[in-house]
Amino acid sequence: MHATVGQNGAGPLPEGLGQAIRGTAEDIAALLRSASDTALPVPGSEWTVGEAAAHLALANELMADLAAGRQRPYGDGTPQSLAAANARSLTTFKERRAEPLAQVITDQAEAFLDAMSRTVPDGPAPATPLGPMRRSVLASYLLTHMLGHGYDLARALRRPHMIDPVRVGLCMPFMLSVMPRVADTAATAGLTARYRIRLRGGDTFGVSVADRAVRVTPGPPPHGTDCTILIESTAFLLIALGRRNPWRAMALGQVLAWGPKPWLAPRFPTLFTAP
Repeated sequence: MHATVGQNGAGPLPEGLGQAIRGTAEDIAALLRSASDTALPVPGSEWTVGEAAAHLALANELMADLAAGRQRPYGDGTPQSLAAANARSLTTFKERRAEPLAQVITDQAEAFLDAMSRTVPDGPAPATPLGPMRRSVLASYLLTHMLGHGYDLARALRRPHMIDPVRVGLCMPFMLSVMPRVADTAATAGLTARYRIRLRGGDTFGVSVADRAVRVTPGPPPHGTDCTILIESTAFLLIALGRRNPWRAMALGQVLAWGPKPWLAPRFPTLFTAP
């Protein structure tokens, strides 16, 4: 028998990650089942509720296939290629009704967890839309992706979102692994800076920038810190995913900065494109 993923800490995934994936899929399904009209627009997006839900259903299926070891090419990791792949997939997948999409989202999350329970979590996964990564990081990627689009659906339907500090913490393995890949080379050109990022009540990590090269490390940067940023965990995830304006977060007191060069803080979110 194989271990159950995410149940009371058992199984190959980090503590709570399997439960968070399952719980987030169920939260999204409940949102969809509450929707009276899936043609409602998603704020800040060209998609409707039905299109965003269809994308989630397809993405969860893609992640389940990757967890099972099946190759699924999907863009080359650039925002443009991912947007094009998303558009193509929505053209061929026509379902926009709430109930069938809710079922696919939860079923494919379960398929992902079942596949994960049969594999080694630190082994390599097939190529993902954002490059190679370990299976445990792939699970963190799935959770992050669902939370981003789940937040969009909650806003569209005017319901509470499902992001909390515990779930953000479980997103961090993916976020830290992908930051060098999504660094904006134009924004980092000519910049030398060492940031310490502290999530309030959560992780601390370092981001060192040296003329386009970005290095992410656990804890503070190894050679000192120019700027420390303390940020609420939910605000960090929403800013990183392009869902919240960093200036608004600063105005609300969700972001504080200090150190020898505190003026580097507003520049930090501009160094990356949302994954």
